[in-house]
Amino acid sequence: MITSGIFINILNPKLSIFFFAFLPQFVSTTEPHALSKMLELSTVFMLLTFIVFVGYGIFAASIRSHVVSRPIVLTWMRRTFAGAFVALGAKLALTER
Repeated sequence: MITSGIFINILNPKLSIFFFAFLPQFVSTTEPHALSKMLELSTVFMLLTFIVFVGYGIFAASIRSHVVSRPIVLTWMRRTFAGAFVALGAKLALTER
């Protein structure tokens, strides 16, 4: 599962486009080792992204037990999401071009 996630991210064209569009503005055109600088910046970006996603995962895992163990919380979450979808559908239906 982890390897498929890695391959999906590596082969995702949006990620490559982001690196080609965003990172070059931080590398000088006179930089003698521009490729190594780009790889360094890419590594820092991926490391920080990994740290943030691990934090999200830990937070979600800690909250999950509190939410799943309380049926009333699940009921209100479902009602809230259903109400939000109904409101967004109504807004979309009433929108004029």
